[in-house]
Amino acid sequence: MEKIRLQKFLASSGVASRRKCEEYISEGRVKVNGEVAEIGTKVDPENDEIIFDGKLLDNKTEKEFTYILLNKPIGVVTTAEDQFNRETVLDIVKVKQRVVPVGRLDMYTSGALILTDDGDFIFKVTHPKHEIEKTYTVTLKGIADENDIVKLREGVEIDDVYITKPAKARIMKIDKEKNISRVEIVIHEGKNRQVRKMCEAIGKRVLALHRSKIGPIGVKDLKIGTWRYLKKTEVEKILN
Repeated sequence: MEKIRLQKFLASSGVASRRKCEEYISEGRVKVNGEVAEIGTKVDPENDEIIFDGKLLDNKTEKEFTYILLNKPIGVVTTAEDQFNRETVLDIVKVKQRVVPVGRLDMYTSGALILTDDGDFIFKVTHPKHEIEKTYTVTLKGIADENDIVKLREGVEIDDVYITKPAKARIMKIDKEKNISRVEIVIHEGKNRQVRKMCEAIGKRVLALHRSKIGPIGVKDLKIGTWRYLKKTEVEKILN
């Protein structure tokens, strides 16, 4: 079999995205045939022994991947393990496969989160160049107006240096009595806490944040705190 880059093999084995796998290689966490691997290493998946964190990886060329959609509750962290012993998404999604979260939702954001052991799928969803849309419903303190929406659509400055890419945005509901607004924002970037920062940039404080969709895949019919396997057709809509 033709040799492939080690990070590509690790990603296809569900370890993490290719970029993250490169970090693992640099940290010396990967061995090939008993030797600590380096960036640039190429492997023959059928014949080489590849070990990550002491665990032998499955070298089968054909693998059935697992894809799970979770409607994440508030208060749960998006990580495999947490140093502060907080509840993680893997405490909710308990399967025998070694799945990992695709991207992140902060602790205080609820909604759609995919977990998988398919590294190429992770790369497709998380890398900005693929422009996979993420749809958020945001409850804001104060009354949003069309001027605010135009700013969100055109791009706002966050982190003092970065201008967000053009987004889709619309007002869903205004409650003048309670002085709150509900807005839908659709982005295809993945900056840390980006939607919250975008709202801060228009002078609005986020009271609640929920991701309703990743691409065309939504959690409208999935109760908070529950999960299901993705259908083959749903996976294909993301990959194709």
